[in-house]
Amino acid sequence: MSQQPPDRSNASPPARPDASMSLLTNVMDHSLDDGYAEASARRKADGRAGMPRTLKAKLGFAACLVLAALVVTLGAAQARVSAPVLAKEREELIDRIDAETSAADTLEAQVEKVRDDVGRRQRKALEKHGGDQTELVALLSGATPVHGPGVKLVVDDAKNTDQGGGGPRETSSFSDTGRVRDRDLQRVVNGLWQAGAEAIAINGQRLTALSAIRAAGDAILVDNKPLVPPYSVLAVGDGKKLSAAFRDSADGQYLQALKDTFDIRSSISAEENVNLPAAPSLIVRTAEPYKAADTGSGAADTGKGTS
Repeated sequence: MSQQPPDRSNASPPARPDASMSLLTNVMDHSLDDGYAEASARRKADGRAGMPRTLKAKLGFAACLVLAALVVTLGAAQARVSAPVLAKEREELIDRIDAETSAADTLEAQVEKVRDDVGRRQRKALEKHGGDQTELVALLSGATPVHGPGVKLVVDDAKNTDQGGGGPRETSSFSDTGRVRDRDLQRVVNGLWQAGAEAIAINGQRLTALSAIRAAGDAILVDNKPLVPPYSVLAVGDGKKLSAAFRDSADGQYLQALKDTFDIRSSISAEENVNLPAAPSLIVRTAEPYKAADTGSGAADTGKGTS
């Protein structure tokens, strides 16, 4: 018996491709809300749709357009009038800034001139009253420029200055990064003095027995003058011995630890001749033997000094 094919007359129509997007389909098919559509139909039925038709409505509409054009015109005119005034005020402000900058530069030049004059007078005083040790006093005080064999030690920040972690600089209140800190330069300088350096300068700034290396934020100050990396430290002395002694010292090993831990870059080399300038400013202090007051008790002079 042959099998009848299935009856497809009552089969449901195929589903629409966008059946799964019924919400979007409804929004696209009925983009205008029913309430708005009904209101628009009422306005068309009442004859209120489109442009105004009565004379009064036309006059009102024209008045609104004239008022809007007047506001725009007045705004443009006011902007055009005020533009030269603003430009003039800007030019006056620029002129004032230039004048004050020039005055500040003049005062700074005068201060430098007076400072140089004071430095020369102090050096002459040292040379005059130094006695047989004039050259030694001038050398120790940084009163005169010096040159001779020595070493050049360059210390620079790490390429990645965001590094941190443990290491020789780890403290509870110190941010360990790849930046060279004031304490690092202090240890470098002290290590060079200990290794036998006779005179030292950092980035052309001569150091004396009273020099201070401090920090102000991320900047390093030497005698209150800011320095920027790389820090070039020049030291006068026997180049080979000075370099070897510094490497073997605790401060040289500290610098090597900074290089290994924080990637701080450093290099040291012996130089046949290095030139160090004189210190920009000097502080002269003298000491005299202390003389006890004659009280009649026969007190002996102790010979102690005071400063």
